[in-house]
Amino acid sequence: MSEHESVVDLELDRAHSSRIYDYFLGGKTNFLADRMAAGSVLGVFPSALVAARINREFMHRATRVLAASGMRQFLDIGTGIPTAPNLHDIAQGIAPDARVVYTDNDPIVLAHAAALLRSTPEGRTAYVQADVRDPEGILKAPQLLDTLDLRRPVALSLNALMHFVPDDGQDRAHDIVERLKSALPSGSTLTMSHATEDFSPAVMDKIIKIYGETGTRLQFRSRAAFQRFFDGWELLEPGVTLSHQWRPDHPEDATHVTDAEAACYAGVARKP
Repeated sequence: MSEHESVVDLELDRAHSSRIYDYFLGGKTNFLADRMAAGSVLGVFPSALVAARINREFMHRATRVLAASGMRQFLDIGTGIPTAPNLHDIAQGIAPDARVVYTDNDPIVLAHAAALLRSTPEGRTAYVQADVRDPEGILKAPQLLDTLDLRRPVALSLNALMHFVPDDGQDRAHDIVERLKSALPSGSTLTMSHATEDFSPAVMDKIIKIYGETGTRLQFRSRAAFQRFFDGWELLEPGVTLSHQWRPDHPEDATHVTDAEAACYAGVARKP
C-alpha cells in the first residue's frame, strides 16, 4: 500500500472548508455535513457560487501569467480538493518542465492527492500534508525539498486561504506569510486572494458564525489589511483588486460581477 493509499480518517461527520468550497465549485467530493453548511452560507450569501468560481478563475489567470513570464517552480498552500484544471495543469500547459508542490491539511485532499501528481514527463508534482500554521514544517518537508530548489524563484500561492487564520494566539496570519516570504529568493512571487467584509459586513458576520458552528474559524480582512500581506514586494499591475478585476481574459468579464458578489481581494507581487 502506497503513501497515498493508506487509510485516512476523512472526518465525514463534520464540515470541512475545502469540501464546502468543492460544493460551491460544483464538485462531487462533499458530504452531508458539507452540503448543509454550504446551504446555510448560500441562504445568507447566494453569490457564494459566483465568488468561488471567479476566485478559481483568478488562480488560473495568475498562474498563466507567471508561467508565461518564466516561472518554473510553484508552491500552492491550501490546495483544496483537486478540481480540473489544477494549478499544475495550467503551469505545465505553458511550461512542461514546471515543478509544483501542493499542500493542504484536509485529510480528504490527501485521499485524492493522486490527481495532483499527474505531472508531465518533463516536470514534477508533489504533495505535502501540512497546515499553513506550521510554515517551517512545509518549508522543511522532504517532498518539497526534493521537488523545488529554494535558491531559485518560487511562485507561492495562498488562494482563499488566510481568512481561515484569525489574528489571535500564536497563529497570526501576517507573521505566517512573512515567514514564507522570507524563505524565498529574489524573483519569487506571491499570489493571494482573500475574502473581505468591506462590502457586506452584516452578511459576512453571518458567514463567520456559520463556519464557526462547524469548528472552522474565519477572519475576513479589509483592503488595507490584505495589502499588508505584500509588504516589501512589488505588486504586479493592476495591484490589489477584486478577484474578477485582476487581468480579466475579456474586459467585459470585470463588469458582470459586482464587488459585493466577488467579496474577495486578489493580487500578485514579486520579491525585489
